[in-house]
Amino acid sequence: MRKFHLILAFLISLPALAQEKPWMLGPFQRPENAQPIIAPISDTEFKDPMTGKTVKWESMATFNPAAIVRNAEVHVIYRAEEKLGEKEIGGHTSRLGMATSSDGFRFKREKVPFFYPQTDSQKEFEWTGGTEDPRIVETEEGLYVLTYTQWNRDVPRLAVATSRDLKNWEKHGPIFKEWKEGKYHNVESKSGAIVTELKNGKLLAAKIDGKYWMYYGVPHIWLATSDDLVNWVPLENHEGNRVPVLSPRPGFFDSWLVEAGPPPLLTKDGIVVLYNAGNSRQVGVKNLGNRVYTGGQALFDAAEPWKLLDRVTDPFIQPELPFEKSGQYPEGTTFLEGLVYFQGKWLLYYGTADSMVGVVSAPAK
Repeated sequence: MRKFHLILAFLISLPALAQEKPWMLGPFQRPENAQPIIAPISDTEFKDPMTGKTVKWESMATFNPAAIVRNAEVHVIYRAEEKLGEKEIGGHTSRLGMATSSDGFRFKREKVPFFYPQTDSQKEFEWTGGTEDPRIVETEEGLYVLTYTQWNRDVPRLAVATSRDLKNWEKHGPIFKEWKEGKYHNVESKSGAIVTELKNGKLLAAKIDGKYWMYYGVPHIWLATSDDLVNWVPLENHEGNRVPVLSPRPGFFDSWLVEAGPPPLLTKDGIVVLYNAGNSRQVGVKNLGNRVYTGGQALFDAAEPWKLLDRVTDPFIQPELPFEKSGQYPEGTTFLEGLVYFQGKWLLYYGTADSMVGVVSAPAK
């Protein structure tokens, strides 16, 4: 009996790894002695097409990462901002940088951004705020599809770009510009997360009922469909209104807002959507504080992607470490945007306090 009690005491002392729901991805764990994998640096420079000046393009913040696997390496695409002497959220120019890794934890960065506001067809929508908050998927044909936010300091708009090699990109512009004469073109849209599935060890854009599906938006999450991943149709009801498929909940960690995270995963249980959740202390969770971003998971029907089947009651990841709670967003964020299947495990990349990039991992089930 004494031996049994000793074993029981030992098991109780171990870190809790049990998942709240059996269908969830994870459990995710931080690396030992976790540190940011990408942080601001001041020794990289870039000639800005908007001003003609040389700027230290990633000197203030490097955050909110997308991720994809190519040629046996993890490619992380991160949002970067230069130091301007102040930290006003949304007051900088955002550009996208690229970093690569053979193990998913130690990264080598390119010296200049690969995606940014230029004198091109998207100048109207990207000057001077820039290109923000990417997500990325790959098709079975090897096409890379990047969704990102265009910020012209007027209206944030969800846009699409495509590439065959992650180097040369074609910008296709705001996804709702032409639909119904621009019905939603001037309505805030962002956070485009296209549904994926794991095929032969590789995450690829998935088709459901012959179409691609994307969860997008904030403070609610909506749905859109596409035949080609470039032209998108928002899901509406019979009255011609968008229907939120996930909304904030008073009394929970996601009481203020919900926002689509990395590309969702089609599984045997349904579509698992990892989402970013903002808390409003007055109507949410008291010990989280206001505006704290944590991570949640929701399960949707595989045949009817708008049908919510289940949802967690507690965040599966939240700001805990110093670098997750300091920076230009001191309330703290674990802002999820990148998910890859790599070397037999899941790697989840997230932005911390609008300032750096972190990673957590989980063994694949």
